[in-house]
Amino acid sequence: MEISQVRQRLNDTIERARRAAADRRARNDSAARAYDVFLTDRAVPLFRQVANALKAAGYQFTVFTPSGNVRLASDRNADDFIEIGLDTSGDEPAIVGHVSRARGRRVQESERAIGARLVEDTTEEQLLEFLMRELTPFVER
Repeated sequence: MEISQVRQRLNDTIERARRAAADRRARNDSAARAYDVFLTDRAVPLFRQVANALKAAGYQFTVFTPSGNVRLASDRNADDFIEIGLDTSGDEPAIVGHVSRARGRRVQESERAIGARLVEDTTEEQLLEFLMRELTPFVER
């Protein structure tokens, strides 16, 4: 194979990779802006409502808002929590729920995407459905 052909294909590959990286950065920036609005306008208020309802029912949970996330944590065990955040590591950015449950010395953790494929299309109803499904083991007696 001619060196000129190898160089041409290499240059094409480098250019495609640069364009893809620029597109991914633009998607991630747009998703981060939409996620900030989602977090402040929908997620944090909903997590606070759920925490208040849990307290009224006798379950002690507190809402924390570390940078870029919101966490509903049990007051009884620091390893018991439900948290959401923005995951930009994949091809498409997504709102991801992270759940941690402690059972004795063993801690079970899981993650899954929440809601719509686009961050801005994720609804409060989808977030509430995720919370209710993941809270079930915490409120079983």
